[in-house]
Order: sequence, then C-alpha cells, then structure tokens
Amino acid sequence: MTEPPRRPASRRLVDSVVDPGTWRGWDAPLPPLPPYLDGEEYRADLARARARTGLDESVVTGEGDVRGRRVAVVASEFEFLGGSIGVAAGERLVRAIERATRERLPLLASPASGGTRMQEGTIAFLQMVKVAAAITDHKAAGLPYLVHLRHPTTGGVFASWGSLGHVTAAEPGALIGFLGPRVHEALYGEPFPPGVQVAENLLANGIVDAVVPLAQLAGATARTLAVLCGDVAVPAVAADPGNDATAVEVPAAESIRRSRRPERPGLRALLAVAGQDVTPLSGTGAGERDPGLLLALARIGGTPCVVLGHDRRETDDGRPPALGPAGLRMARRGMRIAAELDLPLLSVVDTAGAALSREAEEGGLAGEIARSLADLMTLPAPTLCLLLGQGAGGGALALLPADRVLAARHAWLSPLPPEGASAILYRTTERADEVAARQGVRSADLLARGIVDRVVEEASGQEDAGDAPEAFLTRLGTILGAELAALRALPRASRLTARRTRYRDLGLG
Repeated sequence: MTEPPRRPASRRLVDSVVDPGTWRGWDAPLPPLPPYLDGEEYRADLARARARTGLDESVVTGEGDVRGRRVAVVASEFEFLGGSIGVAAGERLVRAIERATRERLPLLASPASGGTRMQEGTIAFLQMVKVAAAITDHKAAGLPYLVHLRHPTTGGVFASWGSLGHVTAAEPGALIGFLGPRVHEALYGEPFPPGVQVAENLLANGIVDAVVPLAQLAGATARTLAVLCGDVAVPAVAADPGNDATAVEVPAAESIRRSRRPERPGLRALLAVAGQDVTPLSGTGAGERDPGLLLALARIGGTPCVVLGHDRRETDDGRPPALGPAGLRMARRGMRIAAELDLPLLSVVDTAGAALSREAEEGGLAGEIARSLADLMTLPAPTLCLLLGQGAGGGALALLPADRVLAARHAWLSPLPPEGASAILYRTTERADEVAARQGVRSADLLARGIVDRVVEEASGQEDAGDAPEAFLTRLGTILGAELAALRALPRASRLTARRTRYRDLGLG
C-alpha cells in the first residue's frame, strides 16, 4: 500500500504555531506565468513540485491565533523548488504583508529557501526588493515583524525578508547564510568552512536573537508579542513623583564602596525578579555582540518596554565587562525598536567605565557614544533611565539622557571613576574619596542638582541592595512599571520638549 504524502513542512509549522481551528489561508489563485517565463521544462518542474507538495507555490500565507492573539503568518515550503522565490511567490508574499499592514496585524515570517528561483532569472532576483519594501512599510506602521529562520535559509531570502525582523530566531542546527555551500564549492573549488553557517554560530555572533525549536515557537512568539504589542499585564499605578523619605546620609566614598559589592544585584537580577515575558536579544543583528551590554524585551511592573543596560557579570578575568562600541550599537538597536513600535525604553546604568583598548578606539567608541546621546535626545518613545550602581565616564553618560531619571540610593555618576579623576588632578589615586565628595557624585547630590528626579531607598538602616536584593528589586520593579506607564500616558510633543529643556538648562539654575 502506498503511504500518503508527508504533510509539507510549511503546513506543519502552521499546525504547530497557530491555535487549533483558527487558521485562515490567504492564498488566492495564481495568475498564469508571463510568456517569457512559460518554458516547457519550467512548466514541468512546477507541475512536479505541485504534485509532490499539494501546494501551488513555494510560500503559504494566512492568519491565525497564536495563544489567543491574531497574527499574520508567511512561511516557505522548501520541498517546492527549494523554497525559491519567483514572480508569483514574490507577489503572494507582498500581498500578504500589505494585508497584515492594512489589518494592523503582527507578522510572523518563517523562511526556508535557497533564495532566488533560477528558472526565472533576473526578474525573480528583483522580487526581493518589493518584499523588503513591503516589510519596511509594515514596520513603519508601528507593527511587529518576527522572523523564524528554518533549515535551510540562504541567498536573497536571507538577504531580504529573513534579515529584517524586530526579533529573529532560528531553528536548531539550521543552515543559514548568504552564499549557499554548494555554490561556494562550485565557484571556489573547496568546501565552505564548517560550523559557520549554523544557527548556533549566528546566535554567538549577534546575528540572530535565539535558537528556538518548532515545538517552542508558539510560546516564544506569544511572549515576544506580549511586549511588542504593548500588552499591560496589570493595571498601572500612577507614578509617585516623590522620593523615599528614609534616606541615611553617607559619604560619597561609602556609596561607591557599596555600589562595587559583588553581592549587589545588577540588571539580570532585576529582570529575573521584576520582569515578565522577558525576551533577550542577542547582539546588533549585524554580526556584533558585546558582553558589556544586555538588551531585552520585557514587561516591568506590568508595563511593556525595551530594556537595555550595562551587564555587571564578571568576565573570565574576574572584572565586570566594559562597554565597547559594539555594545552601544546594540543599545541603538534597542532604541530603534522602541521608536518603531512606540514602546517605552528603560536604560540601566551600572558600569565602571567604557572599554579602554585599541579595539574600542579602532571600533569608533567615541562616535558611538555621541550617536547614542543624539539618539536618546531625539527618540520619540518615552524614556526612563535607572542609575542602579556605578556610573563612570562616557560609558554611563551614553545611556543616561531620558524623560525621567531614577537613582538607587548608593548609585553614583562621575566623569571618571574617582581614582581616575584623582590621578588627573593630583597624579595619585589616593585622593579619590576627596575628589568624589567634591564632585557631587552621590544620588543625593544628583537629585539636588536636577540630574535625577527620584532616589529609591535600597534597604532599612545601614543595609543596602546587596543585603536584601530580592526585596529591593521587587519594590524597584513596581516603581519602574508605574514610572514607565506614567511616561507613556504623556503627550509626545510636550514630553520631547521637556526632555530637550531639561538638558538645555541643566546647571543654570
């Protein structure tokens, strides 16, 4: 007895991701091929592909519910001529993307393709232009675009709709790359280096954000869209503009010492305790990662936001990672997502300083600090900065400008680590405490001078955040969520004007 044909991979993807009974296909009948493409051999290739897959083209489009949320889906079918994109497939993709934009639906794309359909030649090659343009319009409308790269995804598909996601995941072990390995070997007479064009290597190099098996894709999609679509999990509490009243005055040197305690919680701990629907993002999306910066989507205190900040985890040499130019390019990726989807941006400052190295200089660190400052001053999205711990130098300044700035009691901000400032002024580091006191680096000093808007107490008595981290982070998360919600409710024009005025007049009062 002949076994029934296996269900096409594109249909299996739909079955796995979309809630049962909710799929509604969008694929209209295809127009006939234009005469210049209607060769006998190509017609036979299409007929065999249709018979083998039960599909009429290499892409499937439609909509369904993903964990109760209406989502548009476009997916490749690799068994149909290698998932290649020709005129008909390109038109089907564009019509689906345009419909998702009109109906204001988030879009999940799942390519698996060798790229351009060689049987159609140059005209097929140009289909990638209109697909990329349609996705750009979708994102410009403030709508999320998610990508799940399946095995294999290469060529023009990877170089167009496969690389434009707000968030991009990949199938475990998937072959993903621009130049297909078979083409490379044919052109250059040697195999492509092994292990390069593999999903896990792309994750390690900041090109994709996660490696997600098909069985987990629905959950990952729902979790990401809960943030990108602006869902609020709990009713927002109005932000209290006041400051904690239990302040215990301590010298600047004492706050600096406390901020450097290994037990002090950092941004990862904050997300673990106070974050919901957290989706880490890996790298710039353009082949760079920096251990000095953490980028994620999350809901903090129920309010959805893009989170970016310094990562205080120790590296192999036992020191916190310093922020380099790639980290700032990661941060600016987060700023773009916040701007495109009108999500609040939470930046978290906790750094001993920017990277001091040849690589940082040659990588354009100073320019990236300048561009980060410019982006934060003009970003249309609501912005909130948290000074969580150390705040030294340009690495701290690069993430600071915001509509509102909060500081933990023992956080501080300085042009350099106090030891460095002492070395400049006195050619010794031994007067660091004296310099810190004179520079006004403490949270109380920053509040008095209008640099921060609110100081959050860390613990009672002589304790600090390192003594009771979970209680501090739980309370801090509630405060941050309320602050973000309040900023989100403000009119954009007045908020941007106030931000510009805040920094224009700083130090003049």
